[in-house]
Amino acid sequence: MLFTTLQYLIFLPCVVALFWVLPHKLRLPMLLIASYVFYMSWIPQFILLIVPMTFFNWVWGAFMHRHLDKRKLLLGIGIGINLLILGVFKYANFVIGTATATMHLFTHKDPQWVCNIILPLGISFFTFEFIHYLFEIYRGNKPVNSFVLFALFAAFFPTQIAGPVKRYPDFVAQMLEEKKPCLSDFDEGVPLIIMGMAKKLLLANNLATFVQMGFAEPSAYGAIELWLFAYAFAFQIYFDFSAYTDIGRGSAMLFGYHIPINFNLPFIASNMADFWRRWHISLSTWLRDYLFIPIGGSRGAKWNVNWNIFLTMALGGLWHGAAWNFVVWGIYHGLCLIVHREFVVVKAKLPQLEAFWQSKVFHGMSVLLTFNAVVVGCVFFGMNNIQAAFNFVKRMVLLRPIFTSIEGHQFLVLKQEMPLVVPIVIAMTLILLLINYPLSKLIEKKAFSVVPVPVKAVYWSALVVLMITFLSNAAQPFIYFQF
Repeated sequence: MLFTTLQYLIFLPCVVALFWVLPHKLRLPMLLIASYVFYMSWIPQFILLIVPMTFFNWVWGAFMHRHLDKRKLLLGIGIGINLLILGVFKYANFVIGTATATMHLFTHKDPQWVCNIILPLGISFFTFEFIHYLFEIYRGNKPVNSFVLFALFAAFFPTQIAGPVKRYPDFVAQMLEEKKPCLSDFDEGVPLIIMGMAKKLLLANNLATFVQMGFAEPSAYGAIELWLFAYAFAFQIYFDFSAYTDIGRGSAMLFGYHIPINFNLPFIASNMADFWRRWHISLSTWLRDYLFIPIGGSRGAKWNVNWNIFLTMALGGLWHGAAWNFVVWGIYHGLCLIVHREFVVVKAKLPQLEAFWQSKVFHGMSVLLTFNAVVVGCVFFGMNNIQAAFNFVKRMVLLRPIFTSIEGHQFLVLKQEMPLVVPIVIAMTLILLLINYPLSKLIEKKAFSVVPVPVKAVYWSALVVLMITFLSNAAQPFIYFQF
């Protein structure tokens, strides 16, 4: 059940109406059932995996709390079991494929090992939330007594498949409140849903048409064209994933629940550390709190800290997908973070340039450099063939050839027959970039309600009309559904 389908647009209002009609004690059980129905709309059989995982972590958290003298051992066992399940379903095909390729490389024999395991939707996000829960019990927080409440923490359908990764103390506290319908929640939630759908249907899906043209056969294009494809993919990822977050947050608001913001204008980041404070915020803070800090964090010698950064980002890349291109993407970002950290040290040793470091010129240069560094990394994120990805980046960076020269034509990407919607997508992207900052600030400050109702009605209606007009023929899943 995609967020952008008619099925969801019928499902959501029905569940919202039922939620507010029911008495408080029946709302959470109903919401849990609805969340499991939402999950089972994909592959019903996987409910037989998620429910036992939920029950195990609920029981194990309570067991840990009763045996705090052995909590370190119990935490290790709990995390190990969760990672084992994740490893079997997400990484078994990857491990067997890698072993097969290695065997063929050294022995020139192909053993034809096959392990066709289907990846359950949302298992990575379920697992991260379960591990977070066990960590918090280990740190002294009280476990959740109600199984329904704990199961809903993991299964809540607006965040079920692709996050944001929730923190259980905050979410459970909201669930326990006896809520009443609040007009401001609907005034914020509905526009977020519409904005998210516009990002997905108008921008991400149509940018995908352009990106697929270049990623399918990069050798047919010159460096300038490859840069255009890479820029387009960077915006596609952003609009696709932030669209999911907007729809999820907006849907949660209709029940009176507030989910943390997951994106904060990442493409205006002035360095890689700033980028990760703005991009997929719930994941980056999870990696910091439950991986980077436990393995040593910023403590110890410089080499140790850099290693901790490198390892955290490499594992973060592997979490994104069971393929070597994601590992390389994570390593790339880890190296970028280390370079930034070393540059900060260099800056501190050059106080005579302090005025330049603080200038708008340096800030603009930093934003431009950071954005292009992110775009280069996006190539590894988007191409499964790691060798093709390296060749793609090589041609981009070396600017060779600058333009395409096939059958006497140059700059082929602009001369080929392209979808009519591409120029509209580019224009919409620029418009959305211009309005996104003030609009997001208005929503965050709960000031959007002061905008005259006719103005809001015209704006959101225009977006709905555009979505209907330029709706693609086939529904496209969100990129992060594969993780």
